[in-house]
Amino acid sequence: MTDLILYDYWRSSSAYRVRIGLNLLGLPYRSIPVDLTTGAQRDPAHLKANPQGLVPVLEIDGLRLTQSLAILEYLDETRAAGFLPKAPADRARARALAHAVAMEIQPVCNLRVAQHAVSLGGSATTEGWMRHFITLGFQGLEPMLTARPATTFSHGDKPGLADLCLLPQVYNARRWGVDLAPFPRITAISDRMEALPQVAAAHPDRVKPGE
Repeated sequence: MTDLILYDYWRSSSAYRVRIGLNLLGLPYRSIPVDLTTGAQRDPAHLKANPQGLVPVLEIDGLRLTQSLAILEYLDETRAAGFLPKAPADRARARALAHAVAMEIQPVCNLRVAQHAVSLGGSATTEGWMRHFITLGFQGLEPMLTARPATTFSHGDKPGLADLCLLPQVYNARRWGVDLAPFPRITAISDRMEALPQVAAAHPDRVKPGE
């Protein structure tokens, strides 16, 4: 039995990132589903694993790690994953692309944020909220990607930290009906990611409980 345990929710963007990273490294893990729709993240047992009441949580090397970017950088540093380039300037760009998704788009598009905004009244809908802020985020990210000559992935010719963040956000964009036609570089990179067998195996539809 594998020593790696991932506390996971199939539709969580953050957990999706970590599944991709683990698969690319060929690291088998045991998944413990945490159903965010039923409030399982607030159960005392899960709060013991992560006091924030979030996923993912990765148990590895005798540690219990939280926050997807911290987990991925740990894997990069301990497993020579190559998720970040070596040159400081390149690392800064790769992190900026990743953070543009993970720290700008995703937080405001978190379902609990959108649902709270809608609950305050007015004309807002969950779908409209998601489409607005994902589109706004992609409007900034696309020129960040096109500022340099095209590479296979966001920063180079192998999947990196930025790509592990990008693909789950594109999945959400499609889920909420965002028009991706104005973002050809984003869609091209996500299509190349999805074509990789290890990445495809991490897709929400492939890991959904009961599937």
